[in-house]
Amino acid sequence: QVRLVESGGGLVQAGGSLRLSCAASGRVFLTYAVGWYRQAPGQQRELVARTTSGGSTNYADSVKGRFTISRDNAKNTVYLQMNSLKPEDTAVYYCNADLRTSLQARNDYWGQGTQVTVSS
Repeated sequence: QVRLVESGGGLVQAGGSLRLSCAASGRVFLTYAVGWYRQAPGQQRELVARTTSGGSTNYADSVKGRFTISRDNAKNTVYLQMNSLKPEDTAVYYCNADLRTSLQARNDYWGQGTQVTVSS
């Protein structure tokens, strides 16, 4: 019964910063990958940042140099530090995780989303 819960969204001025958090609860044996996605009104959900158990990271071109994904395994939490925010970053941000929760179960989990609004 793994749950992902995002927090940290809100309203910020262009050029400002925000840190999103995603906390996992429940029994997790292995984490293969965790990431952040976003969806603006009328648009498809897109990858923002992702990191794997092997240590690789991927960022959308539009956020490279501004956003950083990180993990705190002791707290079962993944973060997205967002700096130099732009109005085009406005979207609902979703946490995603590829998890093994038992010997037989490996699934893709999603949080409920948190709204980020960047004003000009």
